[in-house]
Parts: sequence; structure tokens; C-alpha cells
Amino acid sequence: MFFLTWAAGACALANAAGPVPQEEVRRAEVVRVDRAPKLDGTLDDPLWQSAKLITDFRQREPHEGEPATGKTEVRVLYTRHAVYFGIHCFDSEPSQIIATELRRDVSQELDDHFEILIDANHNRRDAYVFQINPLGTQVDGLVVEEQNGSQDVDFDSGWDGVWVSEARITQDGWSATIEIPFSTLNFTKSQNVIWGLNFKRFIRRKNEEDIWAAYRRTFGITKVSEAGELTGITDIGSGRLFVVKPYGLAQYDKQTGQNAAFPLTAGVDVKYGITSNLLLNLTGNTDFSATDVDQEQFNLTPFPIFIPEKRQFFLENAGIFDFDIGDQDKLFFSRQIGIDSITGNQVPINGGAKLTGTLGRLQFGLMDVDTRSSGPNPYANYAVVRLKESLWGGSYIGAMGIDKQSGNAQDSFNQTGGVDTRLVFFKDWFVDAHMAGTRSPSYSSGNSDVGASISYRSNWLDGKVERRKIGPNFNPEVGFIELTDANETYGELVFKVRPKISGVREMQFEGFILHAPDTQGLVQTQEWQGTFRADFNNGAYTDDDIADVFTQRITTPLHIYKNVFIPNGLYHFARHQLTYGSGKERRFTYNFFERFGGYYGGTLNEFRVRANYRPTTKFSISASETWDRFRFPFLNGNFSVVLASLQGNYSFTRFLTFTSLIQVDTSNTQAVSANVRLRYNYRPDSDLYIIYNIGTQFASIAPANPPQVRETRFAVKWTYSFNP
Repeated sequence: MFFLTWAAGACALANAAGPVPQEEVRRAEVVRVDRAPKLDGTLDDPLWQSAKLITDFRQREPHEGEPATGKTEVRVLYTRHAVYFGIHCFDSEPSQIIATELRRDVSQELDDHFEILIDANHNRRDAYVFQINPLGTQVDGLVVEEQNGSQDVDFDSGWDGVWVSEARITQDGWSATIEIPFSTLNFTKSQNVIWGLNFKRFIRRKNEEDIWAAYRRTFGITKVSEAGELTGITDIGSGRLFVVKPYGLAQYDKQTGQNAAFPLTAGVDVKYGITSNLLLNLTGNTDFSATDVDQEQFNLTPFPIFIPEKRQFFLENAGIFDFDIGDQDKLFFSRQIGIDSITGNQVPINGGAKLTGTLGRLQFGLMDVDTRSSGPNPYANYAVVRLKESLWGGSYIGAMGIDKQSGNAQDSFNQTGGVDTRLVFFKDWFVDAHMAGTRSPSYSSGNSDVGASISYRSNWLDGKVERRKIGPNFNPEVGFIELTDANETYGELVFKVRPKISGVREMQFEGFILHAPDTQGLVQTQEWQGTFRADFNNGAYTDDDIADVFTQRITTPLHIYKNVFIPNGLYHFARHQLTYGSGKERRFTYNFFERFGGYYGGTLNEFRVRANYRPTTKFSISASETWDRFRFPFLNGNFSVVLASLQGNYSFTRFLTFTSLIQVDTSNTQAVSANVRLRYNYRPDSDLYIIYNIGTQFASIAPANPPQVRETRFAVKWTYSFNP
């Protein structure tokens, strides 16, 4: 393909990087103090001077292995009940430090920020991550099996811990102080303690990432096995985690075609550390009214849409239950519990329990959730077990079992089981394989999914080859799968070069091919694509599909819009894409996306634009619009669909925030929806919410854009977290 030839030629222009220094095991020592240092965002307290300095950060981006352009110093102290971090990020231009986000657990990708990774059990697989920006705003989460997070964060941000942070911008940079109680880490050991430890500093205006350990470009802070070590902790008090968090809820709730309801309800969540390696989560009469609403989506494909989980009970330690079976397909997908996958309506949850942890090299997760009857959804019980045996260097072998019992007489049960493995060789080669099957009253054969892939990652080349066979009756009802009855072959190559072109950081040339006939050999899905991407030093990018060529068979008329259906048949078409995103160091950022070409016997132009403006640290606003323009050679075949949203955020302080979201979807007869939320975090891990929502909270993941039930809800929710 021409883009591969182009990539080979471009390699000759690439900057000939010198040898990257070999990473040694970084080591640090914590110092015991009798009292907590002042946590005012400065390092003025003399106690900080007794700590041993941690320095020598190196660049992961843009120049791998080179010294950081700005000095960073970290000090670590501890008392019987907590560990303390004093951080000083030197900056020769402190007026250029970017700090705009005051809302907790919101991505700080547009800000300078600092991350602390703690592998308290030193299993070299999993870790806690604590992130702070120069305003002291907190984001936290987990790294599980060295997997990255999503939505512009390194980690899975579903976990919330109790910790204290303050920060301030100074004349020579910015500084921060952090207190992390041992109970937040569920850490009880006090003899011969070794923690895995790592730090990351991000300088927004330079788009520079500095890391203490694991600074290879293919590693990053999530590479827990390459983290440094912290020694010196001994003789601490109990750090066992035990948190009880009851809630009270008063609301007005009105759904289309139903009478209004005024329920008063209550429930409780509990976290208990059985040991430092075992965590029990309990939930009763679970409520998710404070969860962020989903963005409206318009499905252009005959396949389901993957929408990430947002509900707190399912997010915590969610990585333990991951069982990937290809692309976005998952053997277990928690959104299938408590949300109607077609309408998006919530299905009430009576309660649930989740036990996660490690025993030696064995990592496991057990979950049981019970839902009650609601509308078309009968009562159901979901039991899930996940096991992973750790092998060498990020490798593992695992198994999963899922049992759904339902009150539906025609579909009374659905059972799913599978085994999987990941084998890592020479740190850059990965072999992944899985075998899975399902069992339900309707099907006795054709219910398996078997696949394997080999992939390679380096600074200049990524590659992957995959084979997978999915039976026509493979039906994981508590999972997510786009396509069944397929015999897939997939291959991908990505060439990455760093040329001596002003302002350009990296260019990528990508090509992939997918061939997926059905299990009888009949053509079903084919796609090949050639893509060029450029990343610029200021965070801007362009991502362009030179060609994206499809062959797709439609076997059930595809509902696209109102009374418009795409008829059955075999379709061939090609599309092209242009994308540009602006630099991220300014208060106003934007990106646009244009895709045009054929679409199932007609044409489709997709144009999307998004803009963000952050005039102050307290206020930000974002707007987006997607315009899909369809042209088909049949009656009523010319039409357009518009999706638009306007979101405003105002932070009175870090602890009192207001958010509003208005969305428009012209494919819907009730096109406008709105969500308004006031959150007051009046004490750590305790909140008061006032919420108004009109429209659906959770979007449908089903294909063919089914109608959704409209809901009007006003709710006041109070939570109180305490340690018994």
C-alpha cells in the first residue's frame, strides 16, 4: 500500500535518536515523623526538610530518557496513620503554568498536573493513583493489570479514596502537599515493607511528560512492574479500610405514559478491607441518580454501540473483571445489569456484593447483583467470578464464569464461561488468546467464540495479527459483542516517525485490513483502511483516513431514521476522513471532524465540531454539534440528523460545583433533553446533590436507534461517609 511506502521513505527523515539510558530500579526511603506536617500547599514546615529528596525525573515525552526541562522534587514522610508527599515543581515561567479545573474526578488533561502511583502490596501488577493540579483538585483511580484508563487519564478513575490535598502557584513554580491515610490504601502491614512507587509530572504548555521510573515511551506510569521502590515504613497503626456510606433520596419522577411518583428512599454502600489484599463491597437498594448522564448518540451501524460504564459500584475495581475478546467486545459488560439495553431505563437494584483481591499470585473477583422487576424487565440475579493467575512480566492465565437467572419464562437463564491468557515476551511482544462459550434455553450449538492474536509495540512500529471465530448462536447476555457468526482475520501495521519538522512531534502511517465472512464462508463484513496522523508539540493533531473501504451485508432491514430503512443486500462503499484538533495549552480549544463518501447505496456526510472555553478557573463552557446529511436513491431518502450539546460548569470552590448539560437530537420526536446538577462535598466522601433531569439518563446501546422512554426527574440526594 502506498502509505506503507510513504512511511518507509519518511523514516529516512526521522530524527536519529541517541541511545536511551537503561532504566535502573529507582529507590527511595520514607522518613518517620511524630506529627503530620502542615498541609497548606507549601513546604515551609521544617518537617519537610527532614525528608530525603527524590529527584532525577526523565522525559517520556517528547525526548525519551532525557532529563526533564524543569526540576521536580518530592519528599515523603509518614506517621502511624498516614503517608505524606511534599511536591515542588520548579518552573522558570510560573505565569505560564496552566491550572483551570476545580471539579473533582474530571480529566486534568488540559492542566499541568502531578501523579503519584502506589503499589502498596508490591505485586507489580496493580496500584493506586493520586493526581493533583496546581489548584489542589483531586483525581484518583486504580491501575489493574497495568492497563490504561480512558477519557484522557492513565488509570481507571472509577475508584474514589479519602485523601487531603492542597497546592499553590509560587514564584518559582508550584508546590503541593498530600496526605493519604493508610486506611485509604487498605494497608495494614508494618514489617519489611516495600512499596512500588512512581511519579509523573505533566507540563501542559510544553506537552511534556516527566516520569521518575518507567520512562520508556512504550511504558508510562501504568507500567507498575517497572515502578521504583519505597522502603522505610514500619510500626504503623491499623490501616484497615472500613467505610459505611448511607444515602437518603427524595425525588419527583415522571415517565412517558405513567403517573408521576414521589418516592422517598434510602440505601447504603459499605467497603470493608478483610485483609490488605481482600476488599468487600456491599450495596443495598442501590441508587445511581447522581451519575453523569450519557451523551446522546446516533448509531450509523447495524451493530450495538459501546458506551462506557459510569456507575460507582460497578466502576470500583472494574479492571479485575475485564475479559476482552476483541476490539471493544467483552465477555462481561456491567451496563447489562440495572440498565435496559434498548430503552436506557434504569432497572432497580435490590443489592449486590463484590469481593476482589489477591491470594499469592491469584487475582480474583466475585460479584452477585440482584435486580427487581421493572416494566418489560423481569427480576434477575447476576453472579460473576473472575480468576487470573499471574505469570511473568505482565503475563497471566485466567478464567471467567457468568450466570444470569431471570424471571423471563422464555429465557430463564444465560450462562457464559471462558478462559484467556496474555503472554508477554521481551517486554514488547504480546500473545493474547481466549476461548468462550454460552448456554441458554434457546441454543445448543454454534455458541462459542475462539480467538488469538500476536502484537508488537515499539517506538517506531506497532503491529497486530488476529484470528477469531464467533458462532452464530454465541450469546453473552451480560457481555458486549458487536458481531456474531463471523470468521475474522485482522491485520494492522502502524509506522511512527519523529522527523525534524518544526512543530511536529510524531507522524504515524497506519493500515489495517479486516476480513470477516460468516462461518459458512459467505461475505459478511470486510474493511481496509489507510490513515495518516500527525501529533504536534503543542498537543494539536490531525487524523485523516486516506481511504476507508467497506463491504457489508445487511440481513435485517436497518432502521436509520423515522420511517427510513436500509433494505437487505450486499453493499460496497468507500469513505474518507479529515480531523483536526487544536493545541491544548490555550483557554479556547476546538476540534472538527469531516467524513464523506458512500453509505449503504447512498452517500453520507458527517461533520462534527466541538469547542471548549475556560475563561476562568471557576467557569468553563463547551459546545458540540454533529450534522449527518444522508442521500439515498429512494423515496424520503434525503434527510439530515443533528446532534448538539451545550455544557456549562461553574465551581464556587473545589467542594461546591454546578454543572448543566442541554442536548438536542433531531432524530428523536422529543428532541431536547437537559440535566442540571449541584454538588456540595461537605466532608470527605460525603455529598449533597440537587439534580434535575428531563430526558433519558442512560443511552441505548442497541442497534437501529430504538425509541427511548422520556423521563422528568427532580432529586435531592444526601450521602454521609463514616468509619465505624
